[in-house]
Amino acid sequence: MNRERIIDLPKIVDKRGNLSFVEAGRHVPFPIARAYWIYDIPGGQTRGKGHAFRTQHEVIIALSGSFDVTLDNGQGKKCAYSLNRSYTALYIPNMTWRVIDNFSTNAICLVLSSAPYDEDDYIRSHNEFRKLADIVVPPLSHSIIPVHSISNQYNTVYDCTFIDLPVVRNRAGNITPVQGNNTISFPIERIFYIYDIPSGSKRGMHAHKHCHEILVAVSGSFEVELDDGVNKRTVLLNRPMYGLHIPPGVWATEKEYSSGVVCLALASQAYDTDDYINNYADFKKYRSDGNKTL
Repeated sequence: MNRERIIDLPKIVDKRGNLSFVEAGRHVPFPIARAYWIYDIPGGQTRGKGHAFRTQHEVIIALSGSFDVTLDNGQGKKCAYSLNRSYTALYIPNMTWRVIDNFSTNAICLVLSSAPYDEDDYIRSHNEFRKLADIVVPPLSHSIIPVHSISNQYNTVYDCTFIDLPVVRNRAGNITPVQGNNTISFPIERIFYIYDIPSGSKRGMHAHKHCHEILVAVSGSFEVELDDGVNKRTVLLNRPMYGLHIPPGVWATEKEYSSGVVCLALASQAYDTDDYINNYADFKKYRSDGNKTL
């Protein structure tokens, strides 16, 4: 039977900034069909009156700051969780009423969902929810959406493009939602984020053979230096509704982090050490050989 639970996410400790990541089917028991983040939330705010989903499952993470999540199964059981660590997630099964409130100043809430947005899947009346709560809920499917074949073409720094992500504006905090193969051009197999980043640090400094990434500054700002072996280009990320798409075959370095920055990345593949090119000399050879080596 599905029930809510805390999930301990990996925390890779690094003096350049800590990193946590989430992979579909590994850390969360469902394919990540949608991700959204809530930001610009006034301190102490409550996000609406709560809701439940008929079929959709969620995982909620505090990327920055803290907030409370109160859950209700409609049969007299209530429980509350305080989320205040970037490496701790709360899994919420379908047919669970949830309210998010008590946001601290500068809190950022990341939500991962098992299905694309569907207004008909929402239950927004608590009275209706209580009537439906006695219905037997089918078990969660653990099947993962297959990754589409993604071309590993000879990309350049000019193939790295800015994406204007959607913004749902609200006085209680803005939301930027992203759906794989819809808002962005690939399925979301992995999400990772870097936090606690000291001033002057540099991250990245590698390229991928096949994996596509979208980088977002969900809080603060940072620069991304792009290099295709011939051309170089540096771009600034400083808004939670702007994404930078980095295709495979481009060397990327993140630098000039501001205070309190949180860097969020959406990736097309699960972590695979063989997909990384971590040595710049190897990267240059990889490019000059037409991506046939390594």
